[in-house]
Amino acid sequence: MLMLSSAVTALEKVEKAEKAKADLLLCKISANEEFVRAEEELMKLKDLQEKQHKKIITSREAHERELYLLNQENNELKSAIKKLEEELAECSSVLSHGFQIKKEVAETTVKFSHLEDVQCDYPDMNTHCVFGVATQIPFRLTQTQALLTFEDEQVAQRLVQMGKHTVNLDEKRAELRVKPFTLEMGIKFELHVTISGRKINVSEVPDLPIPEEWMRDKLELNFYKSEQGGGGEVENVSYDKQSRTAAITFRTPGATNGFVRCNKYRFFVNGRFYRLFVSPDTNVHMEKFQLFQGISKKTILLEGIEETDDDEESVQDMIEIHFQKPSNSGGEIEKIKYVSEGAAWVCFEEDS
Repeated sequence: MLMLSSAVTALEKVEKAEKAKADLLLCKISANEEFVRAEEELMKLKDLQEKQHKKIITSREAHERELYLLNQENNELKSAIKKLEEELAECSSVLSHGFQIKKEVAETTVKFSHLEDVQCDYPDMNTHCVFGVATQIPFRLTQTQALLTFEDEQVAQRLVQMGKHTVNLDEKRAELRVKPFTLEMGIKFELHVTISGRKINVSEVPDLPIPEEWMRDKLELNFYKSEQGGGGEVENVSYDKQSRTAAITFRTPGATNGFVRCNKYRFFVNGRFYRLFVSPDTNVHMEKFQLFQGISKKTILLEGIEETDDDEESVQDMIEIHFQKPSNSGGEIEKIKYVSEGAAWVCFEEDS
């Protein structure tokens, strides 16, 4: 009986051990699977980390190259700024010493713009006039060309875009090229003229064998007692015997108004009458100086006009008729210029 009980106990222990062994094997298999999955995840994380690291390095290198280029460009800009500052300082130094730009301007019409009120700078009833000046731009027109200026700039631009036109000239079909009309360099500016209300300039003073002090006194007396309007109490007389000129400054503002329309002034001295040339004292300066250049919006240039048997006026009429027709994309022509022989100079202003 005792032996049977011991055998049963041993058998139970063996079963328990086998079961524990089976459980351990299952745990080991499960652990191995977890280990494999963990290794796979670790490999993925390492690959991701390596990719991100490469991306960071590539991005940093790109930023470093960009920063290098920006620094290089910045240094170049600093050098350019320094050079411009040196040039500006040099120009300012030259201008501070009275530097002037001299440019020959062809004779042109000066257009009166307006009068300006003078309060602080010129308190002596001075007159400040402003004139507008714009140089005309010459263009040499040859016998194979014509210039057309339209009333509507859209017509001119439309014809330029078309480029070519077939025109009937003297029963011949001519292929004319339409080009934009480019203006050469021109200048414009405002001319400010201030006419003094207290000072006049006198010239052609007679050369008399008397002391300069006497001549100054006689000039002062004559202009103080002026019978031709204007004048009054004289503040100062500046007289130059060599140039036979004088400058008369009055005490009263507006005293020079009577001399504006009087070029010749009767001057009585030593029992004789002389004629003095009187002019207002003026201060002239230029403002708003501008250079302009560009393409005329309303004018087109025609090229390729061949010689015909018709006279100049007839050819010009045929060109004008063609480009006035809306069916030819034309419109109303303001002016046309064509020469049948040689060449001619045509002048334009900025707003042509």
